[in-house]
Amino acid sequence: MSRAPRPRCAPLIPQPRGGRAQRAVYLLLALCAGALLLARQPLVPTARSLTGHFATLQIGALLKGACYLAEEIFHLHSRHHGSFWRALSTCFPPHWHGPMLLVCGSAYVALLGDGQLLGLHLILASLCQLLILALGLQKPSAVEMSEMSERSKQNVAHGLAWSYYIGYLKIVLPRMKQSMEEFCRAHPNLLACRKTWKLHILVPLSCDIYDDLEKADSNIQYVTDLTETTLARAGTKKRVYKHSLYAIRDEENQLWHCAVEYATPLQSLYAMSQDECAAFSREERLEQTKLFYRTLEEILKGSKECADAYRLIAYEEPEEAETHFLSREILWHLRQEHLEEITVPGVNHPHTPSTTLDSAELNLQISVSDLPQSLRTDGF
Repeated sequence: MSRAPRPRCAPLIPQPRGGRAQRAVYLLLALCAGALLLARQPLVPTARSLTGHFATLQIGALLKGACYLAEEIFHLHSRHHGSFWRALSTCFPPHWHGPMLLVCGSAYVALLGDGQLLGLHLILASLCQLLILALGLQKPSAVEMSEMSERSKQNVAHGLAWSYYIGYLKIVLPRMKQSMEEFCRAHPNLLACRKTWKLHILVPLSCDIYDDLEKADSNIQYVTDLTETTLARAGTKKRVYKHSLYAIRDEENQLWHCAVEYATPLQSLYAMSQDECAAFSREERLEQTKLFYRTLEEILKGSKECADAYRLIAYEEPEEAETHFLSREILWHLRQEHLEEITVPGVNHPHTPSTTLDSAELNLQISVSDLPQSLRTDGF
């Protein structure tokens, strides 16, 4: 007997990171300030130490920028349009490091009153900062790079999601309802529920995609193709876009019909993890797949022309092979669509599929760079 989809205690797709890290900074800042007040240290030595630390940090930022500038001056024309000032501004952001250093240095001199000792402190601070840079101790953590990558929208997953939307979904989804209506006129009993008149897009987190869905699950049977959409596209005359209709057999041998297909960009993610040139690990592929789903979901939610013409089905295959796992996942969504059609407004139905997506957060580590470079990491 087939088993029902198993409920999950954690979501598959993580939500965007919030501002908790910044709030933690403010909290720790308040705690440190409180501890300093409770210590009742003399004001002048405390102010001297504080300005000394600030000056050291600004020296480190300026030295780091100078080291980067030593490389960038050899790429003025190819990367900075021949502008030295543009290269300078990219190596020294933000612009207040210099003024902050002058203010801290002046305050330190006023508090210390010994210019010679100040010079010694600056030399020692520079030496420490250069040692830190040489040892690579200031490199951002994997979490920081992940957040930068997500916020910059320059990740592999973002590019694939936008390409999939612009080059395919934006073309076919607005025509989905019309195609379904034409099919239903010829076969009025197969698609009685209008809520299923959409494209069901499979997003396996493993990127394990079958070219033939019938081989993936014997309870999924091909029925026919829906009406084709023919367009001239990027120099190709009469480019054809079409979808296949499938019959999904449930535990009671009842047939449920829907248009279903895999998200094809996942094949690219899988191929990248198999290609040495891409330097793309299995763990990175998994996180990129999650980000692909979330990005695609955000894009489609903001698209009025694609509204109610799709359903994303993300799932994680069980460790032990299950013959009819995929058909059960699709059936759960089809049943939800049937419930939506007969639901009384304002009444919510429990959401307990094996792929529950909620606002809880998973640890999403993406790539080690916010630039379109190799995605290999040392820590993940």
